[in-house]
Amino acid sequence: MTRERLFLYDTTLRDGQQTQGVQFSVADKLQIAGALDALGLDYIEGGWPGANPTDSDFFEARPETRATFTAFGMTKRAGRSAGNDDVLAAVLNAGTPAVCLVGKAHDFHVTTALGITLDENLENIRASIAHLVAQGREAVFDAEHFFDGYRANPAYAMDCVKAAHAAGARWIVLCDTNGGTLPAEVGRITAAVIAAGIPGDRIGVHTHDDTGNAVAASLAAVDAGARQIQGTLNGLGERCGNANLTSLIPTLLLKEPYASRFETGVSLGALAGLTKSSRLLDDILNRVPLRSAPYVGASAFAHKAGLHASAILKDPTTYEHVDPALVGNDRVIPMSNQAGQSNLRMRLAAAGIEVAAKDPALARILDTIKTREDQGYAYDGAQASFELLARRELGLLPRFFEVKRYRVTVERRKYRHDRMVTLSEAVVVVKIAGEKMLSVSESMDETGADQGPVNALSKALAKDLGPYQANIDDMKLVDFKVRITQGGTEAVTRVIIDSEDSEGRRWSTVGVSPNIVDASFEALLDAITWKLVRDGATPA
Repeated sequence: MTRERLFLYDTTLRDGQQTQGVQFSVADKLQIAGALDALGLDYIEGGWPGANPTDSDFFEARPETRATFTAFGMTKRAGRSAGNDDVLAAVLNAGTPAVCLVGKAHDFHVTTALGITLDENLENIRASIAHLVAQGREAVFDAEHFFDGYRANPAYAMDCVKAAHAAGARWIVLCDTNGGTLPAEVGRITAAVIAAGIPGDRIGVHTHDDTGNAVAASLAAVDAGARQIQGTLNGLGERCGNANLTSLIPTLLLKEPYASRFETGVSLGALAGLTKSSRLLDDILNRVPLRSAPYVGASAFAHKAGLHASAILKDPTTYEHVDPALVGNDRVIPMSNQAGQSNLRMRLAAAGIEVAAKDPALARILDTIKTREDQGYAYDGAQASFELLARRELGLLPRFFEVKRYRVTVERRKYRHDRMVTLSEAVVVVKIAGEKMLSVSESMDETGADQGPVNALSKALAKDLGPYQANIDDMKLVDFKVRITQGGTEAVTRVIIDSEDSEGRRWSTVGVSPNIVDASFEALLDAITWKLVRDGATPA
């Protein structure tokens, strides 16, 4: 059976940039556009040319893409022609093959926000879309506040989308701009638009996640007949975000009835890069990836309970709705004081360590884990440290280097322009193949800001590891979490560090001590040791 074509429209670079605290540079936008194009999305909306210098510069430098590159703007203003509107002209001058224009579809917004008559708004929509079509551009009309407008005045909301359709718009996008419309109503209203004469293969949907239903509402629109979905990578967007394409894409490709009914531009091969693309965006934004994110989160395929792990060992489908490899993710069997031998063997096998079911080392490892977790360690969130513990117990952990000593000092002193600054300095002495090596590093960045003692330690430790330097040069610390596990004068500090390398591998390590610097250094040591083990480094 021939599958229907469903089009995916990404607005990460425009609507996603409305996220509080997010501001893309031109270089960021180029990198993100490349990742989006590699996924196979049909449209990439690059921003609003002329609205700000960054967007204008980006359209000047925009890459060649397989996806239809799209500029965003608004319909012409009342009282002037489409050809003489300078804002609309700036959007057209970007030279993109497609242009998306937003226009009001709610009578309240027309009279209150724009301060014009309802008929003037209809003429703005009609004339603007007709102008795009006359210029040979693919015209997309975002019907802003459509669902709210339809509830308030269905006849006028329909007049707005019919005006765009009659003027030649390729896509009429029904927008739930405030994010308050629930999926059933999105489906019902979308079906009503189609019944009123606008074909489903000309209708798109744009939802926001203010009720946590953006993905469900988008699917409801598709079920009703819409054939374009707008969304963003990782659900970026104003307020609570937009429909999350990292949830929608795998659902459309892997779940019924969508997988059998629809074809998208995303291949199964490209889908395997979804997790990497998701984490790339978080890396650009300097954000910690959401562990619980569907499909791509670090915990999306984590199985902590012993009963679950035992079943997973027999057949992964017992507790996994899809194969994690299909989206480029990994199965995780966390280790904790709730773990049984099934968890342990499964986790060891995932690390490439095969241990027989009756091996007495299994009981020793479990006892060690339970003892150390009683001391404040947490291995369910630090898989790399668990693996090192198990390898040590099994006699499979090489001795790459020995830390002889380290020292950290924190100093308050005057810096440039008589400004007082705090400066951390670390000294680390390691012994490799019988030779001692000393490294010193400061924590100050290029702006003169102090990054703290842990940063200084990390830089000193990674500054010169002799024969292992090439293995750790691409390592970077991406997250640092501190937790006090006991109160009072006997408080114990737990530090969990997330690290990443150039291959996109991410791993977590844990350290525990009454001293935060000691706990941090323990986690840093584990991070480097795990990297050397996984790279297959040979002990000097």
